[in-house]
Amino acid sequence: MSKLKSPVAVQAFMGTSPLWYKQAILACLIINPIILFTLGPIVTGWVILVEFIATLALALKCYPLIPGGLLALEAVFMQMVTPHAIYEEVKHNLEVILLLLFMVAGIHFMKDLLAWIFTKIIVGIRSKIGLSLTFAFAGAFLSAWLDALTVTAVMIAVAIAFYNIYTGASLEEKAANMDNHNDRKRVAKEDLEQFSGFLRNLMMHGVVGTALGGVSTQVGEPQNLIIASSMKWSFVDFYLEIVHVSLPVLVFGLLTTIVVERLHIFGYGYALPDNVRRILENEGKRMQEQLDSRKIYNLIVQGLVGLWLIIGLALHLAEVGLIGLSVIVLLTALTGKIDENTIGHAFEEATPFTSLLVVFFVVVAMIEQNHLFTPVIQMALDTSPEMQPYVFFVFSGLLSAISDNVFVGTIYIKQAVANLGYASDQARAVAVAINVGTNIPSIATPNGQAAFLFLLTNAIAVRIKLSYLRMVVMAIPYFIVLTIVSLIFLQWYWIGGH
Repeated sequence: MSKLKSPVAVQAFMGTSPLWYKQAILACLIINPIILFTLGPIVTGWVILVEFIATLALALKCYPLIPGGLLALEAVFMQMVTPHAIYEEVKHNLEVILLLLFMVAGIHFMKDLLAWIFTKIIVGIRSKIGLSLTFAFAGAFLSAWLDALTVTAVMIAVAIAFYNIYTGASLEEKAANMDNHNDRKRVAKEDLEQFSGFLRNLMMHGVVGTALGGVSTQVGEPQNLIIASSMKWSFVDFYLEIVHVSLPVLVFGLLTTIVVERLHIFGYGYALPDNVRRILENEGKRMQEQLDSRKIYNLIVQGLVGLWLIIGLALHLAEVGLIGLSVIVLLTALTGKIDENTIGHAFEEATPFTSLLVVFFVVVAMIEQNHLFTPVIQMALDTSPEMQPYVFFVFSGLLSAISDNVFVGTIYIKQAVANLGYASDQARAVAVAINVGTNIPSIATPNGQAAFLFLLTNAIAVRIKLSYLRMVVMAIPYFIVLTIVSLIFLQWYWIGGH
């Protein structure tokens, strides 16, 4: 019996993940306590952090909630972090959790309107560079006023809609001019590969755009609010303090979009295949022809609720998640979607990522409780006044790329204000550096930005073959260009531009 049980247990553990991955996670779970007892909590904390990042990198092998959750549970059992510290971290990020649960579900109920609008955009703009710029600029503009996760949820909904339109088309539609069945099948497969690359490009341009816009305003990212509050900056104050960096970053970000698409480098340059364009055009015509009074009514309702969403978010009438909940209530009530299963389906996409985010907060709480970043923070504070902005920029970017930019921004700005006050020119320069550092260099890795991580762990990532490593490679040109531009214009701030 024992021989029969062993293979079943191995197969059940982490499901269909590769055997080597299962063995690696088990090895980590065995080795971590040994490291703790021999080398202490600091080394163990860094080891667990690296292990957790590795589970994100292998997200396509196994959803990171499972292996990352096992590592987080072990950290709790080893008393590397207390349940109270985890609760405080979750409570501190409650608005992000509410946003994910309710806003993403709210966007689900607007997918008909989004598919209708973006079908016209994608079919209407035949230039790939023009389309890429549209996605990047739309991501930047919307993220400056709304929330990067909300904007990313919209783009994901659009990508899923297009992917489903193509995969749902018949084989004859996919390769209409081929007589041979095998040829039709081969062409359809090639088109799917090309179309996946096309969607992959647009999604990356879009999420990078959320970082370009998110850096520029007080409401662009959660840490921006914390920095503005600590420095006592109003919305206008914040924009004016950052604009000498954020505007060049936006311009060079869009220029980078043009260059990578023009040169077909770093995984960019995929065009929309003619067969796919024809299918999308046909779908657009079909949608237009099938617009009966009921569907027109639903589109009008979704448009009006979308207008309410934009106004509510732009004016910050309530927390983002609560506005998302109002979207769910309005759309379900006004369009007749009152069945529990129909409503529950809208939450399927957000719930796994929300759970993963809470596991991530366990790791962040462990970092804070064991003061893993304290030496790096102190190193920044000990540098000369002339170098402080650059050091804060580099370290906040580096730490944000491997942990959480909200956590890093909060820790750094608190330490900076405690040491420098908030009214001095030095404090203002450092605050700008922290804001730009937590927003721009953090695009280097998917875990550096919540929007990137959300995209990586979404079902669309598997369909368009967007892995952790591929995201890193595709982010490289943006990371290099925007980091250099940020450093140049931070220097302009220090030598008298402000």
